[in-house]
Amino acid sequence: MSDPDRPRGRARAAAVLGVGALGLALTITAGATLLPPAQPRSTAGTVSGPVVLAEAPASASGLAQAVNGLQARLKRLPRDHQAWASLGAAYVQQARITADPSYYVKADEALDRAAALAPMDFAVLTGQAALAAGRHEFTKAVRLARRAVAANPYGSAAYGVLTDAHTQLGDYPEAAEAVERMMELKPGVASFTRASYDAELRGDTTAARELLEAALRDAFTPEDVAYCRYYLGELALRAGDLERADQMYDAALRSTPDFVPALAGRARAAALGGRLDEAATGYAAVVARLPLAQYIVEYGEVLTSLGRDPGDQWALLRAQKQLMAANGVRDDLTWAEFEADHGSPGAAVRHAEAEYARNPNMVAADALAWALHKAGRSRDALPYARKATARGWHNALSIYHRGMIEKALGTSSSRSFSQVKLYNPRFSPKLPALARFS
Repeated sequence: MSDPDRPRGRARAAAVLGVGALGLALTITAGATLLPPAQPRSTAGTVSGPVVLAEAPASASGLAQAVNGLQARLKRLPRDHQAWASLGAAYVQQARITADPSYYVKADEALDRAAALAPMDFAVLTGQAALAAGRHEFTKAVRLARRAVAANPYGSAAYGVLTDAHTQLGDYPEAAEAVERMMELKPGVASFTRASYDAELRGDTTAARELLEAALRDAFTPEDVAYCRYYLGELALRAGDLERADQMYDAALRSTPDFVPALAGRARAAALGGRLDEAATGYAAVVARLPLAQYIVEYGEVLTSLGRDPGDQWALLRAQKQLMAANGVRDDLTWAEFEADHGSPGAAVRHAEAEYARNPNMVAADALAWALHKAGRSRDALPYARKATARGWHNALSIYHRGMIEKALGTSSSRSFSQVKLYNPRFSPKLPALARFS
């Protein structure tokens, strides 16, 4: 097992949301990553040429239209490497929007065709990096994104992928440098939101909110507006301000009525506000439309709190695991968290150790700490709990975990538990998934 205090070089800052044009690098398993699902910028009209990576449509119908246009173009021009790269990028986004990882296989095929024609092209390399990140192959994503930057130092899309991948690897200074360069090249929704997340991970919630507000001012499509308002809601929710969170979710839905993350946000706020029946109804609709692991676990926890059997949700979660694995997506983090809270502590430790070995970020450190604690190994857990909370991140769940580990060891835990109440007075240990990044 890795030493939790071993220096990781330089690292990330990047932000949450790989929004606007850059949602390509984000995984479709929302609970399995520091980064929440992205909402890319949409484009209107038919596809008359290659889609630039930074401007792929956001909606399922818009993506389908883009894919059809690109496929038609490639029938006429089968050696158009940019069209193959754009088709691959569109498939990556379809995987994210639909929670269907089989699109990653299609993306792989399209990007292989593009690479055979132009292996050092910026769009090809950036698409390959985004696909690697979507499959949680973050070291590979960094390598490919760096090659993309070498091919075109002025392409902001590659810096977005680089930022996100460094974050997952726990390389926060490297990620901060990447997002700073991204903002220099293309200040806007995608870069401001990443910078907001960097600030939040450092515990600077004021800067995080100001950067999200800057992103909102820059947003002009309904999807981008909804995306920014949603994350303003999430920031409020994580601080325990349910009224403000609800206002932001409602505003997001006024911009884009079918924006599923905002629907999930409303269900989350209802649950934390004690309106469990309302939350269950909301989650049922959300999971029916987009069965992400994060939403499934949140729904299961709400059902458990109501005294209902969450067995169907846990079965759905396991089906998702099989589907992800069959399409090349490895997600040990979701399973480390799930097993620690709702299953086998031994299995949780195995998953958490595997995740931390690949991606030693703060969330993975927290998952490993909690898994070890639940397995009766609190002394082994404490160094990881300290790493998970060392940067000042106001994450009530990680700090609660640290407090419980300290309590088990007979050391002072009062500071940890007081921080939990300070950072999020609405935090509930009975609903841990709701305190994770969505």
